[in-house]
Amino acid sequence: MNDFIALAKQVIDIEQRAVTGLQQYLDESFAAACSAMFDCSGRVIVVGMGKSGHVGGKIAATLASTGTPAFFVHPGEASHGDLGMITKDDVVLAISNSGETGEVLSIIPVIKRIGATLIGMTGNAESTLAKVSEHHVCIQVEEEACPLGLAPTSSTTATLVMGDAIAVALLNARGFTADDFALSHPGGSLGKRLLLRLDDIMHAGERLPKVSEQAPIKEALIEMSAKGLGMTAVVDEQGKLAGIFTDGDLRRILDSKIDIHKDQIASVMTLSPTVATSQMLAAEALKVMEQKKINGLIVVDDQHVPVGAMNMHDLLTSGVF
Repeated sequence: MNDFIALAKQVIDIEQRAVTGLQQYLDESFAAACSAMFDCSGRVIVVGMGKSGHVGGKIAATLASTGTPAFFVHPGEASHGDLGMITKDDVVLAISNSGETGEVLSIIPVIKRIGATLIGMTGNAESTLAKVSEHHVCIQVEEEACPLGLAPTSSTTATLVMGDAIAVALLNARGFTADDFALSHPGGSLGKRLLLRLDDIMHAGERLPKVSEQAPIKEALIEMSAKGLGMTAVVDEQGKLAGIFTDGDLRRILDSKIDIHKDQIASVMTLSPTVATSQMLAAEALKVMEQKKINGLIVVDDQHVPVGAMNMHDLLTSGVF
């Protein structure tokens, strides 16, 4: 057991040094490669074999999700028709730690003939791939973490980190925003946090609990029960929000001498409640509700007229958290 832990610590130490060592390669050549991808009017085509190919697929996916159109092409498949995906307007990011991978080198003449810009990412600045590329990004590491020095470990980690460095540099240069990111991540909780607005989940129209401030408390209780949100908006004669009445307010008046049949809801409602707008992000509404320690929100328009209502259960079922 101790041998497992000791070797694992050694691997992490080696790979940490490899990542730290990448900073020396963030030079003019790196900047030129980033500029070529930023100025590209086509797509960034990532190619690589074996472990470099697996990492290349992740790099392409990261680029695509952060504002740089990109996809991965397997160099073996490229030789059998997939080179047709590459145009003169594209940038090809070819990954090979040795810089001598046969399948990658075999398609270089065609890439050159097409007229696409070639960026080589290698661990050897004197390799064939590095020399034939217009731009070279170095990912050289001192040693692999594998005790045999055979399995790609530190080198693939370095490749992955350098790919992330490129992607984030381009993201920043493009002024890529959270809203832009959300458009490429509409699925799952991340997309919902970034895209879902109250207009998408609020109870509106006939589903909006609402009574006038002259209504007896009994009428408000019936409205709350019918709409099932544990609250109701209270509006004035102009239809604007005057207050709110919730399950919590009901519990607070149980011990008081209140006649629910005669007393008006205005006498027990909460004035100046926290409100939201229909374009507020659901995630933002969640933050407000947590800070205010409330279970629901009334959604109002520019005239302070209630147009919707939602509660914590709505956020839960929407998948925001």
